[in-house]
Amino acid sequence: MFTFLLVCLIIVAILMTGIILLQKSEGSGISGSSAASMFGGALTGAAAGNFLTKLTAWLATIFFVLCAALALVSSRTNMSNRESALRQEIMNVDIVDGVASDAPAEPVSTDDAK
Repeated sequence: MFTFLLVCLIIVAILMTGIILLQKSEGSGISGSSAASMFGGALTGAAAGNFLTKLTAWLATIFFVLCAALALVSSRTNMSNRESALRQEIMNVDIVDGVASDAPAEPVSTDDAK
């Protein structure tokens, strides 16, 4: 469930980014050159502004609902029992005779004068 919601959130975020970039800004933005050619002139002028604004509002609402759903799902999932393989590998210390095998070896003295 978590993975499905996360994939949906990513798709909505990408769509929302594209729609926001298509909207007309003070500098005419991307929509000045590409919106007319992409949509055959159907989304030019006021019609494009209304449609893109409403679509952005819907996508933003869906984005926030998905974020809340992800937070709810992740809070109900017991993550303390699930440890990733990497975490288990990092936390796994082989103990032999009470000494960790990952511990550095003691330096060997080459001084024979003593």
